[in-house]
Amino acid sequence: MEFQVETGRIWLPGEQGHTLAEVLYPAAGEGTVSITHTFVDDSLRGQGVAGKLMEAVAQELRRKDKKAKLTCSYAAGWFPKHPEYDDILAK
Repeated sequence: MEFQVETGRIWLPGEQGHTLAEVLYPAAGEGTVSITHTFVDDSLRGQGVAGKLMEAVAQELRRKDKKAKLTCSYAAGWFPKHPEYDDILAK
C-alpha cells in the first residue's frame, strides 16, 4: 500500500482515478493544519487503513515541523490512543 502525498492530502489511488482512502489536512494558520476528513472505501474497511493514514499524516507533519488541530472525528478518537504522536498536536 503506497500512499500519495500532496499539500494538505494523503491518499491511496485506485483504478481509473478512484480514491480508495484519504486524509485531508488543510493549512489552519502559521505552522498548523487541521485534520478535517478521513475516508476509507468500503473495500478496505477493517484492514487498519485509516490508522495507517493517521500514522502517515503524523510522520509528514513531523517532517515538516507542523502541528495539527483535530476536527475530524476519526482523528480526534485516534490520536489520544497514540500518545507517541502528542508532539504534533496543537495545544
